[in-house]
Amino acid sequence: MTYNLQLRAEWSTWDAYELLDSGNGNKLERFGDVVVVRSEPKAWWAPRLDEEEWRRAEAVYDERKGWKLQGSAPREWKVRFGDLALLLKFPENSKHVGVFPEQSPHWEWIREKTKHVESRPLQLLNLFGYTGATTLVAAQAGFSVTHVDASRSVLAWARKNQEFSRLEKAPIRWILDDALTFVRREARRGKRYDAILLDPPSFGRGPQKEIWKAEKGVMDLMLACRELLSDNPLFIIITMYALDASPFSIGNVLADTMRGKGGSIEIGELVLRQSNADIVLPRSLFGRWEKAQLKGHS
Repeated sequence: MTYNLQLRAEWSTWDAYELLDSGNGNKLERFGDVVVVRSEPKAWWAPRLDEEEWRRAEAVYDERKGWKLQGSAPREWKVRFGDLALLLKFPENSKHVGVFPEQSPHWEWIREKTKHVESRPLQLLNLFGYTGATTLVAAQAGFSVTHVDASRSVLAWARKNQEFSRLEKAPIRWILDDALTFVRREARRGKRYDAILLDPPSFGRGPQKEIWKAEKGVMDLMLACRELLSDNPLFIIITMYALDASPFSIGNVLADTMRGKGGSIEIGELVLRQSNADIVLPRSLFGRWEKAQLKGHS
């Protein structure tokens, strides 16, 4: 197995999203036609735009008070990624509006890679699947998808995205469960998957109040996922937002997980490029393992 130690930076080119400015611990963003301000602990520098531009935002998130909507700000709206329609909104207790735009390079990668896969039934497992953007991309690419999340409200949101994208007949299973609990149960059932996606939080709780800490749980989860791989697996993608982790940590975890399986590993960061300045905002770490036959088709 080859291990690419040269870090990659991949950024969103999704036209429905724009990082307008960042700095002083905040970011000014456009989702479709809606401009918002949210906190961003990685934005250590000074903003480039003046305060007047920031004050024009239609919604501002306050860590103590939640969302403050201004002017004609909608409660809900939709953005498109190709043929997909994704519902965005302002939850009462979260600054996340329903999509992580920095992950759109994963969506493009999955679409491109699966263009060259031999025709056969393909099963994909999406753990910590959130509101389902990646699940819908994978379903469009030809996978039967099992989508797992521990939040009932988030799963309902994901189902709405399926409906809005007119993919009601797509082969998607929506599962409310703790990720590790589900993976171990699937292994006992003899279930196998050709691709696995993971976006574990740094800290979280499952439906039964199970405590998750990434630094203690990710290796156990990855080894459990290995037991679910088919005889001819395609890829594993893991994304992590842990502030104290490193892409090399993810690479080492993938190398341990896939030992003896061949293939290759690449690691890096998902970033957002600011539209008004030569600034790159780091967002998350990622690692991808793929079988050797897929290399060269990207």
